[in-house]
Amino acid sequence: MNILEKFQTIIIFAALILGLLFGQVAIISDNASHFIVPFLFAMLFGVFLDIPLKDFTKGFSNFRFTRLTLLINFIWTPLLAYFLGAIFLNQEPALWIGFVMLMVTPCTDWYIVFTNIARGNVPLSASILPLNLMVQLILLPVYLLLFFGASGTFDMGMLIESIVYIVVLPFILAQIVRYLLSKWNSIEKPVISFFTSAQIIFLSLAIFCMFASQGKLLLDNLMVVLILLIPILLFFIINFLLVQFVGKIAKLAYKECTSLCLTTLARNSPIALAIAVVAFPNEPLIALALVIGPLIELPVLAIVSQVLLFIKERAV
Repeated sequence: MNILEKFQTIIIFAALILGLLFGQVAIISDNASHFIVPFLFAMLFGVFLDIPLKDFTKGFSNFRFTRLTLLINFIWTPLLAYFLGAIFLNQEPALWIGFVMLMVTPCTDWYIVFTNIARGNVPLSASILPLNLMVQLILLPVYLLLFFGASGTFDMGMLIESIVYIVVLPFILAQIVRYLLSKWNSIEKPVISFFTSAQIIFLSLAIFCMFASQGKLLLDNLMVVLILLIPILLFFIINFLLVQFVGKIAKLAYKECTSLCLTTLARNSPIALAIAVVAFPNEPLIALALVIGPLIELPVLAIVSQVLLFIKERAV
């Protein structure tokens, strides 16, 4: 374990706090959002570069993992999110809607890095990404209609374009670079090692930019953070315990259970936020809930990745 891996949780926390602080500087907050996608691109390029293409194709054959992921993410999770909102957010309907929108959309980018940090099955996690994306886009309006009688339209083209930039292009580029590096054995290992180690840096820079761009909004609405804190934490705690139980019942190996855990916990706040801004232009609290979500989610994912590593070490 190198120095970056040893202190990765501290690095992520520092990026978050520094992002909030520097977000109070106008020139930084106005421009930070432009750098989020490039840093996410570099982060996932490093993840994909470290994994041979044949490992990704193996992930598609794990039907047990796929079934469990779909059941937990699209049947159990929406019901849990709705009832947690009904208990804690019934006096704030806009926050309730934003909370549900966040919790019914599985992550499609940084959960892969946290899976890698926790030594999970990254190819398996990546293989479920397209299905998670497609199902969440189909079902999100259905959930809103069933739970709140609310639905909206959003720019599907913009959504697909963002996924191409953040996921598809770094994957293709990583496989091309990996193929070219295989022709030069002397530099293959150092290059791959560099990008593997730098993943946590690129992730932290993306987190810094995200919170720098939204820092003022968050600090101006700290009470909303407190209102959302309990239901969001309960969502993560309940789902973490559920996945550990399901993993034992299904006899999943550590790598599979870790992938299932982080696929279940990580949420897709950027996509949910993009949809909310278009679907609910007159309800700023819905969008605010989706901005606040990562403030709580990212530290939780960093802690969970370390807890999973501790579980792995205890099992040896």
